Amino acid sequence: MNFESFAEQHGLIIDHIEHDRWVRVPTTDKPHSKNGAYIWDGKMGAIQNWAVHEKPITFLSKDDFRITESEWRKKKAKSEEDRKRKNNLAIKTANEMLTKAVKSTHPYMAKKGFPDFKVPVYDGLMLLPMRIDQNLVGCQTISQDGTKKFLYGQITKEAELVIDAKGRHILCEGYATAMSIRRALKAVGKRYTIHVCFSASNILKIASKYPQCLIVADNDSVGLNTAIKTGKPYWSSPVESEDFNDFELRVGAEVAGKSLIAIGQ
Repeated sequence: MNFESFAEQHGLIIDHIEHDRWVRVPTTDKPHSKNGAYIWDGKMGAIQNWAVHEKPITFLSKDDFRITESEWRKKKAKSEEDRKRKNNLAIKTANEMLTKAVKSTHPYMAKKGFPDFKVPVYDGLMLLPMRIDQNLVGCQTISQDGTKKFLYGQITKEAELVIDAKGRHILCEGYATAMSIRRALKAVGKRYTIHVCFSASNILKIASKYPQCLIVADNDSVGLNTAIKTGKPYWSSPVESEDFNDFELRVGAEVAGKSLIAIGQ
């Protein structure tokens, strides 16, 4: 079995192979979002489908190969140099896009219950700046049909978008969920600091920074398992497959807000 077949067997959809870096890709269970990832150097690799894998699954080619320590060090140094170059290019691209973006309504936010809310829009794409320690590292882009992508080569691990900074730290995965949290807490007069983490795996990283935080989890296997792993108090909808945005639109902002503040008090 080759690496492509191994990845496909685990649900990853790969249209071409890139080497020596983690690459986000769609999966058969979530073809419209990049819920999987792989890394491959031509002989060794690993894959992860976040819907089913708690950690990466490794793959080793049956073709025998050996590499000297000197060759390994050169390969590692080149990989690190390439990574930094791609990171810097992503930062430059994010700055340029955000500078040229205009505040506008967007079909994605309208679909999520915020038809009049204005966000940075560039060439039809909604832009969400991603930062680590307040330093811009890239953007998540959301198209009009809801397709989400990160900029090529950008850092995503521990990157977040923080909304206000006035109260309890609340962590969630997506921006629409964050805006529903914001609306719900405003409805019940509570202050908040909301962290958009962009993925379930990133919630684990960011939660470790905030001892008293609350996790808002999607009611699916990945969301619930992630929330439990953090060891923090968490909220989830009583309805399977529902996230907080769905819940808030269904029950109203005030009811949703009261359900949030009841957790971990």
